[in-house]
Amino acid sequence: MPPAAAPDAAMATRRRRRADALPPAAGEAELTPAALAAVRTAVMDWFAVAQRRLPWREGYDPYGVWVAEIMLQQTQVETVRAYYERWMARFPDVHAVAAASQEAVLKAWEGLGYYSRARNLQRAAQAIVERHDGRVPEELEALLALPGIGRYTAGAIRSIGHNRPAPLVDGNVGRVLGRLVALDVPARSTGGQRRLWALADALVPERGPRDFNQGLMELGALVCRPTAPQCLPCPLQPHCAACAQGRPEAFPPPPERRARPLRRGAMLLLRDAAGRLLLRRRPPTGVWGGLWEPPWVERQVGESATAAARRLLAELGLPEPPRLVRAGQLSHGLTHFQLELSCFRARLPGSPRALGGAGGNEAGSDACWADAARIAALPLARLGHKALELIGNDDA
Repeated sequence: MPPAAAPDAAMATRRRRRADALPPAAGEAELTPAALAAVRTAVMDWFAVAQRRLPWREGYDPYGVWVAEIMLQQTQVETVRAYYERWMARFPDVHAVAAASQEAVLKAWEGLGYYSRARNLQRAAQAIVERHDGRVPEELEALLALPGIGRYTAGAIRSIGHNRPAPLVDGNVGRVLGRLVALDVPARSTGGQRRLWALADALVPERGPRDFNQGLMELGALVCRPTAPQCLPCPLQPHCAACAQGRPEAFPPPPERRARPLRRGAMLLLRDAAGRLLLRRRPPTGVWGGLWEPPWVERQVGESATAAARRLLAELGLPEPPRLVRAGQLSHGLTHFQLELSCFRARLPGSPRALGGAGGNEAGSDACWADAARIAALPLARLGHKALELIGNDDA
């Protein structure tokens, strides 16, 4: 047995005690030890026959499970499937992703969004090579010490990758468990998270945690959906408090929605005498960190879009072109704000330098004049793709 066996045994004892005394919050249904056992059996029996065939379920390699779980954050399964297969062909193990350039990692991630996931995945892979000889750890503390791995991802790696009894709560699991007990606070609230994690911890079995946790996730994805849940064929229907009340969609209640502020800016679509497009690499951290896009800037208070475009030219150290033509508008929604950019296209004589070496195609510079082949090779931010769609084959 590995050294962690004794702590895990103690954890199992604590979990059994919690399962025997899991008091419901006000307004919630109570799950007795017998009900908890029935829920475990129902979920695992259902998953045995209803599970989808997914590439990361073939062999359950902890590295593959980890990659899949990171990709599946904020992304649909069918979208992830193709990305996962390409990623594993390009980076088949921890050593491969740890040794790759960040540009190669971001290019492989291009289109999935939330690029901090890819940057953290590579940083964590490098730490695993340095600290764990390239083996994805199964101990909770070791996993939580890695960049980009929080409570949910650690639980997924431990339970699905290593088949260890560890709880997890994602959006699907939170919805299933929230309806099971008629949770009356939003799932993502502090109180909701505390209750859901306690319930997940009490439910996860000592034997078969991999199948149980995946069964909960699969139920939320296929049956206990956000809208129009399929309660009749659901294996948890006999135990579900929300279903018993006849209003499953009311639980857990949604969080309060807040309007996202609108930010406006100007983007420059500049080509040199050879028709190459000026691209700038974003800072290594933050939104779209390390990705490439045409340069843009937010408008200042009272500043027009044209004035912002001219200010950006000056900041780039570029001469004002003979003609600065409006090319259209780009809109993009981010988590905390909505971005709206006025786009201007122009051609500059020669290939003037900007931002530390834009005159060449050096991979290490912050900007470059890029032809079609170079553009295809660079990892582009979503705004970069939208800009290319906007200008099409127009070379200004």
